[in-house]
Amino acid sequence: MTGYAIGHLRPADLHDEVIEYMERIQSTLDPFGGRFLVHGAPVEVREGAWEGGLVLIGFPSIEDARSWYDSPAYQEIIPLRAGHVDGEIILVEGVGPDHDSAAFARSLREG
Repeated sequence: MTGYAIGHLRPADLHDEVIEYMERIQSTLDPFGGRFLVHGAPVEVREGAWEGGLVLIGFPSIEDARSWYDSPAYQEIIPLRAGHVDGEIILVEGVGPDHDSAAFARSLREG
């Protein structure tokens, strides 16, 4: 199943190291089939509160997402971003094309 890396990043001053991070990140994604699905688009909040931006990167699998995050190439550039931009980064596995939320709810109800 598809894997995703999701970043919820708070507003920050654009530092030269953040720009360098952005220049270098794609080359760390390529070996793992990663591609940006959302990057820098305005967030339209419909419920709750959301400060900052959203980055969504898709991978062929959660294993690819983990391998990318743990790779020496990505680990090398993390400080360029993390030293200047606060936020959370998570990895999550997607659902398959046949996912049925009603069937999932039924299985939860049946416990």
